[in-house]
Amino acid sequence: MIRGFLFLLLTFFILTTGTYGFELVLPKEKQSVTTANYAFFVGRAKGFESLKINGENIFIASNGAFAHSVKLKEGENRIVLRTTYGVQIYKIFKSKAIQNEYSIENMEPVKAYVNHDNTPLRSTPVDAGLNRIAHLFGGTHLIIDGSKGNFLRVKLSKDKAAWIAKNDVTITNESFYPADFVNMDTERFKNAMIQTITFSKKLPYTVEDNENEIIFRVYNPELSEDSVYNLNIPKPDKYAYNITLDDGKYTFKVRKLPEDIKDMTIVIDAGHGGSEKGAIGCLGDEEKNINLKIAQYTAQILKDKGFNVVMTRDYDANVTLTDRISIAKENDADLFVSIHLNSIPDIPMNIHKNRGTSVFYFNNNSKRFAEVMENSVTNHAGTHNDEVRTASFAVIRPTEYAGILVEVAYMTNPMDSVLYTNDKFLRKVAKGIVDGVIKYAKE
Repeated sequence: MIRGFLFLLLTFFILTTGTYGFELVLPKEKQSVTTANYAFFVGRAKGFESLKINGENIFIASNGAFAHSVKLKEGENRIVLRTTYGVQIYKIFKSKAIQNEYSIENMEPVKAYVNHDNTPLRSTPVDAGLNRIAHLFGGTHLIIDGSKGNFLRVKLSKDKAAWIAKNDVTITNESFYPADFVNMDTERFKNAMIQTITFSKKLPYTVEDNENEIIFRVYNPELSEDSVYNLNIPKPDKYAYNITLDDGKYTFKVRKLPEDIKDMTIVIDAGHGGSEKGAIGCLGDEEKNINLKIAQYTAQILKDKGFNVVMTRDYDANVTLTDRISIAKENDADLFVSIHLNSIPDIPMNIHKNRGTSVFYFNNNSKRFAEVMENSVTNHAGTHNDEVRTASFAVIRPTEYAGILVEVAYMTNPMDSVLYTNDKFLRKVAKGIVDGVIKYAKE
């Protein structure tokens, strides 16, 4: 009688948990082709079974979440998932990545124009990373004297060159003639300094944000090989700056952020939204929804404290990166906080290392804000300190505000999934963000 009852109970348990006892979020197909170095198996165990992937025991969190990476060799990879209830086999074919290696080709100098505003000028011919040294205006005059792959080499001076994407410029056969220097002026205000420098045409420039000053360098390469104009502008502890161009008149404005936090405008940006789901967690959770909850809690606490708060989205909607930046600039943002959850890149996964909170910044004026925020969120939420890092994320590239991006936890870490699926945790994160904003503003 007891034996029969146990058999019926086991049968019911197997039927209710599924044949294999787990649900996979990744990979989505049993057979696939990739150029990645690792295959990620992310999902949820539905029962109390054990799980092995290629014979290795896999950690399963209290909510059933698991994640594991398998290194792929070139060609077919056969990966076996084994549980108490059965076996599944995945076949992943790793194809060889196409290597686009190009050598630098020197060329006779030619003249070119930048096609549109906000065009990246880079220190290396790579369309990624931290190599942006300026964002040029449409109509800027350039001298091109080399190429590499999809990039053209820009001559700035005798010892200085940069790179720009080929499709961002138009090459002409016009004759060379140098720009004329017109004048330079400086205005000082209580909370800002404005310097202007005017030429007879639009010229390329670079920006160096050093420890004690910002150096704006304008290049006039057609005049001579060493024709560089330097503007050395001191900066306050908490600052923002912007560059405008009207014909050949450059205006460089460095402003001090408000001393009273009640005078600040704080933009809270819930990452992703609408059709852009973001990362998918072990339990199938969508990052966009968790980002929005944290953003809503954060904005509400700030508003309750009387702060001026703007949200880039307060419901599930598609908002482009360009629109998020425009919202911040149109509202004269002082601080910008973008809220996200992280995922594992194409590296070996370590659930004990790839977890917790990290905060990213791009410009030096946001570094201290990022450091304060990292400590505040980890202290309030109890997450692992995954450090402060630099990254070239679009929403934190503008210099008009101090901008940071908070990666609250890892969507694909089973231990973190126990946290971010708990509403109390999300509220703690929100309190940590608010406290970070206040601490930074009051320093």
